[in-house]
Amino acid sequence: MALAARDLTLSADRVLPSVVQLEACENYQKQSYRNRCYILAGDGPQMLQVPVVHDADMLITAVRVDYSTPWVLRTERALDTAYETAAYYEYYRDSLFPLLEAQPETLWELNLSLIRWCLERCGIACRLEPTADFAAPDTLADDYRYCIHPKRPDTVLSSLGLDKPYYQVFRDRLGGYTPGMSILDLLFNEGPDSILWLK
Repeated sequence: MALAARDLTLSADRVLPSVVQLEACENYQKQSYRNRCYILAGDGPQMLQVPVVHDADMLITAVRVDYSTPWVLRTERALDTAYETAAYYEYYRDSLFPLLEAQPETLWELNLSLIRWCLERCGIACRLEPTADFAAPDTLADDYRYCIHPKRPDTVLSSLGLDKPYYQVFRDRLGGYTPGMSILDLLFNEGPDSILWLK
């Protein structure tokens, strides 16, 4: 039986669906990718950030999104400006924006809805499961919870053999491919072919 693009998975053992555990028992980490990402604007990488309300040592699942500022509108305008000429932006925009406008109470709920949306659009068959308890890593270098961080060099994609260019809207203006962007950049530029880049 042939697999459709939506059935492809990144699982090494080709088990459909793959199971991915999301760390639900860690404390919220400030200045991490848990509430930010980078998109490629006309003048280079631009950070999008979800403001949060949290206390010290608060579980990631309890961190609330702060809607007292118009960050949703600013985020939508930034995406419109950066990707209005991207090949697949109009195709995805109308299903992405309602996730932001729904105003989920917690960062966990918002991130989960965005992760599911991205997986579905990429065609990755995956079951997401929150962890039941916190397992301390043997080494920080081998634990993706800690090695993917905006303040540290990002070598994850290159170590997996996935550090390769794809078409980006502002490639000519910015002098070539710009790595380290959100998966939104890949989706808006490559659309359904994103899975081929990820494989």
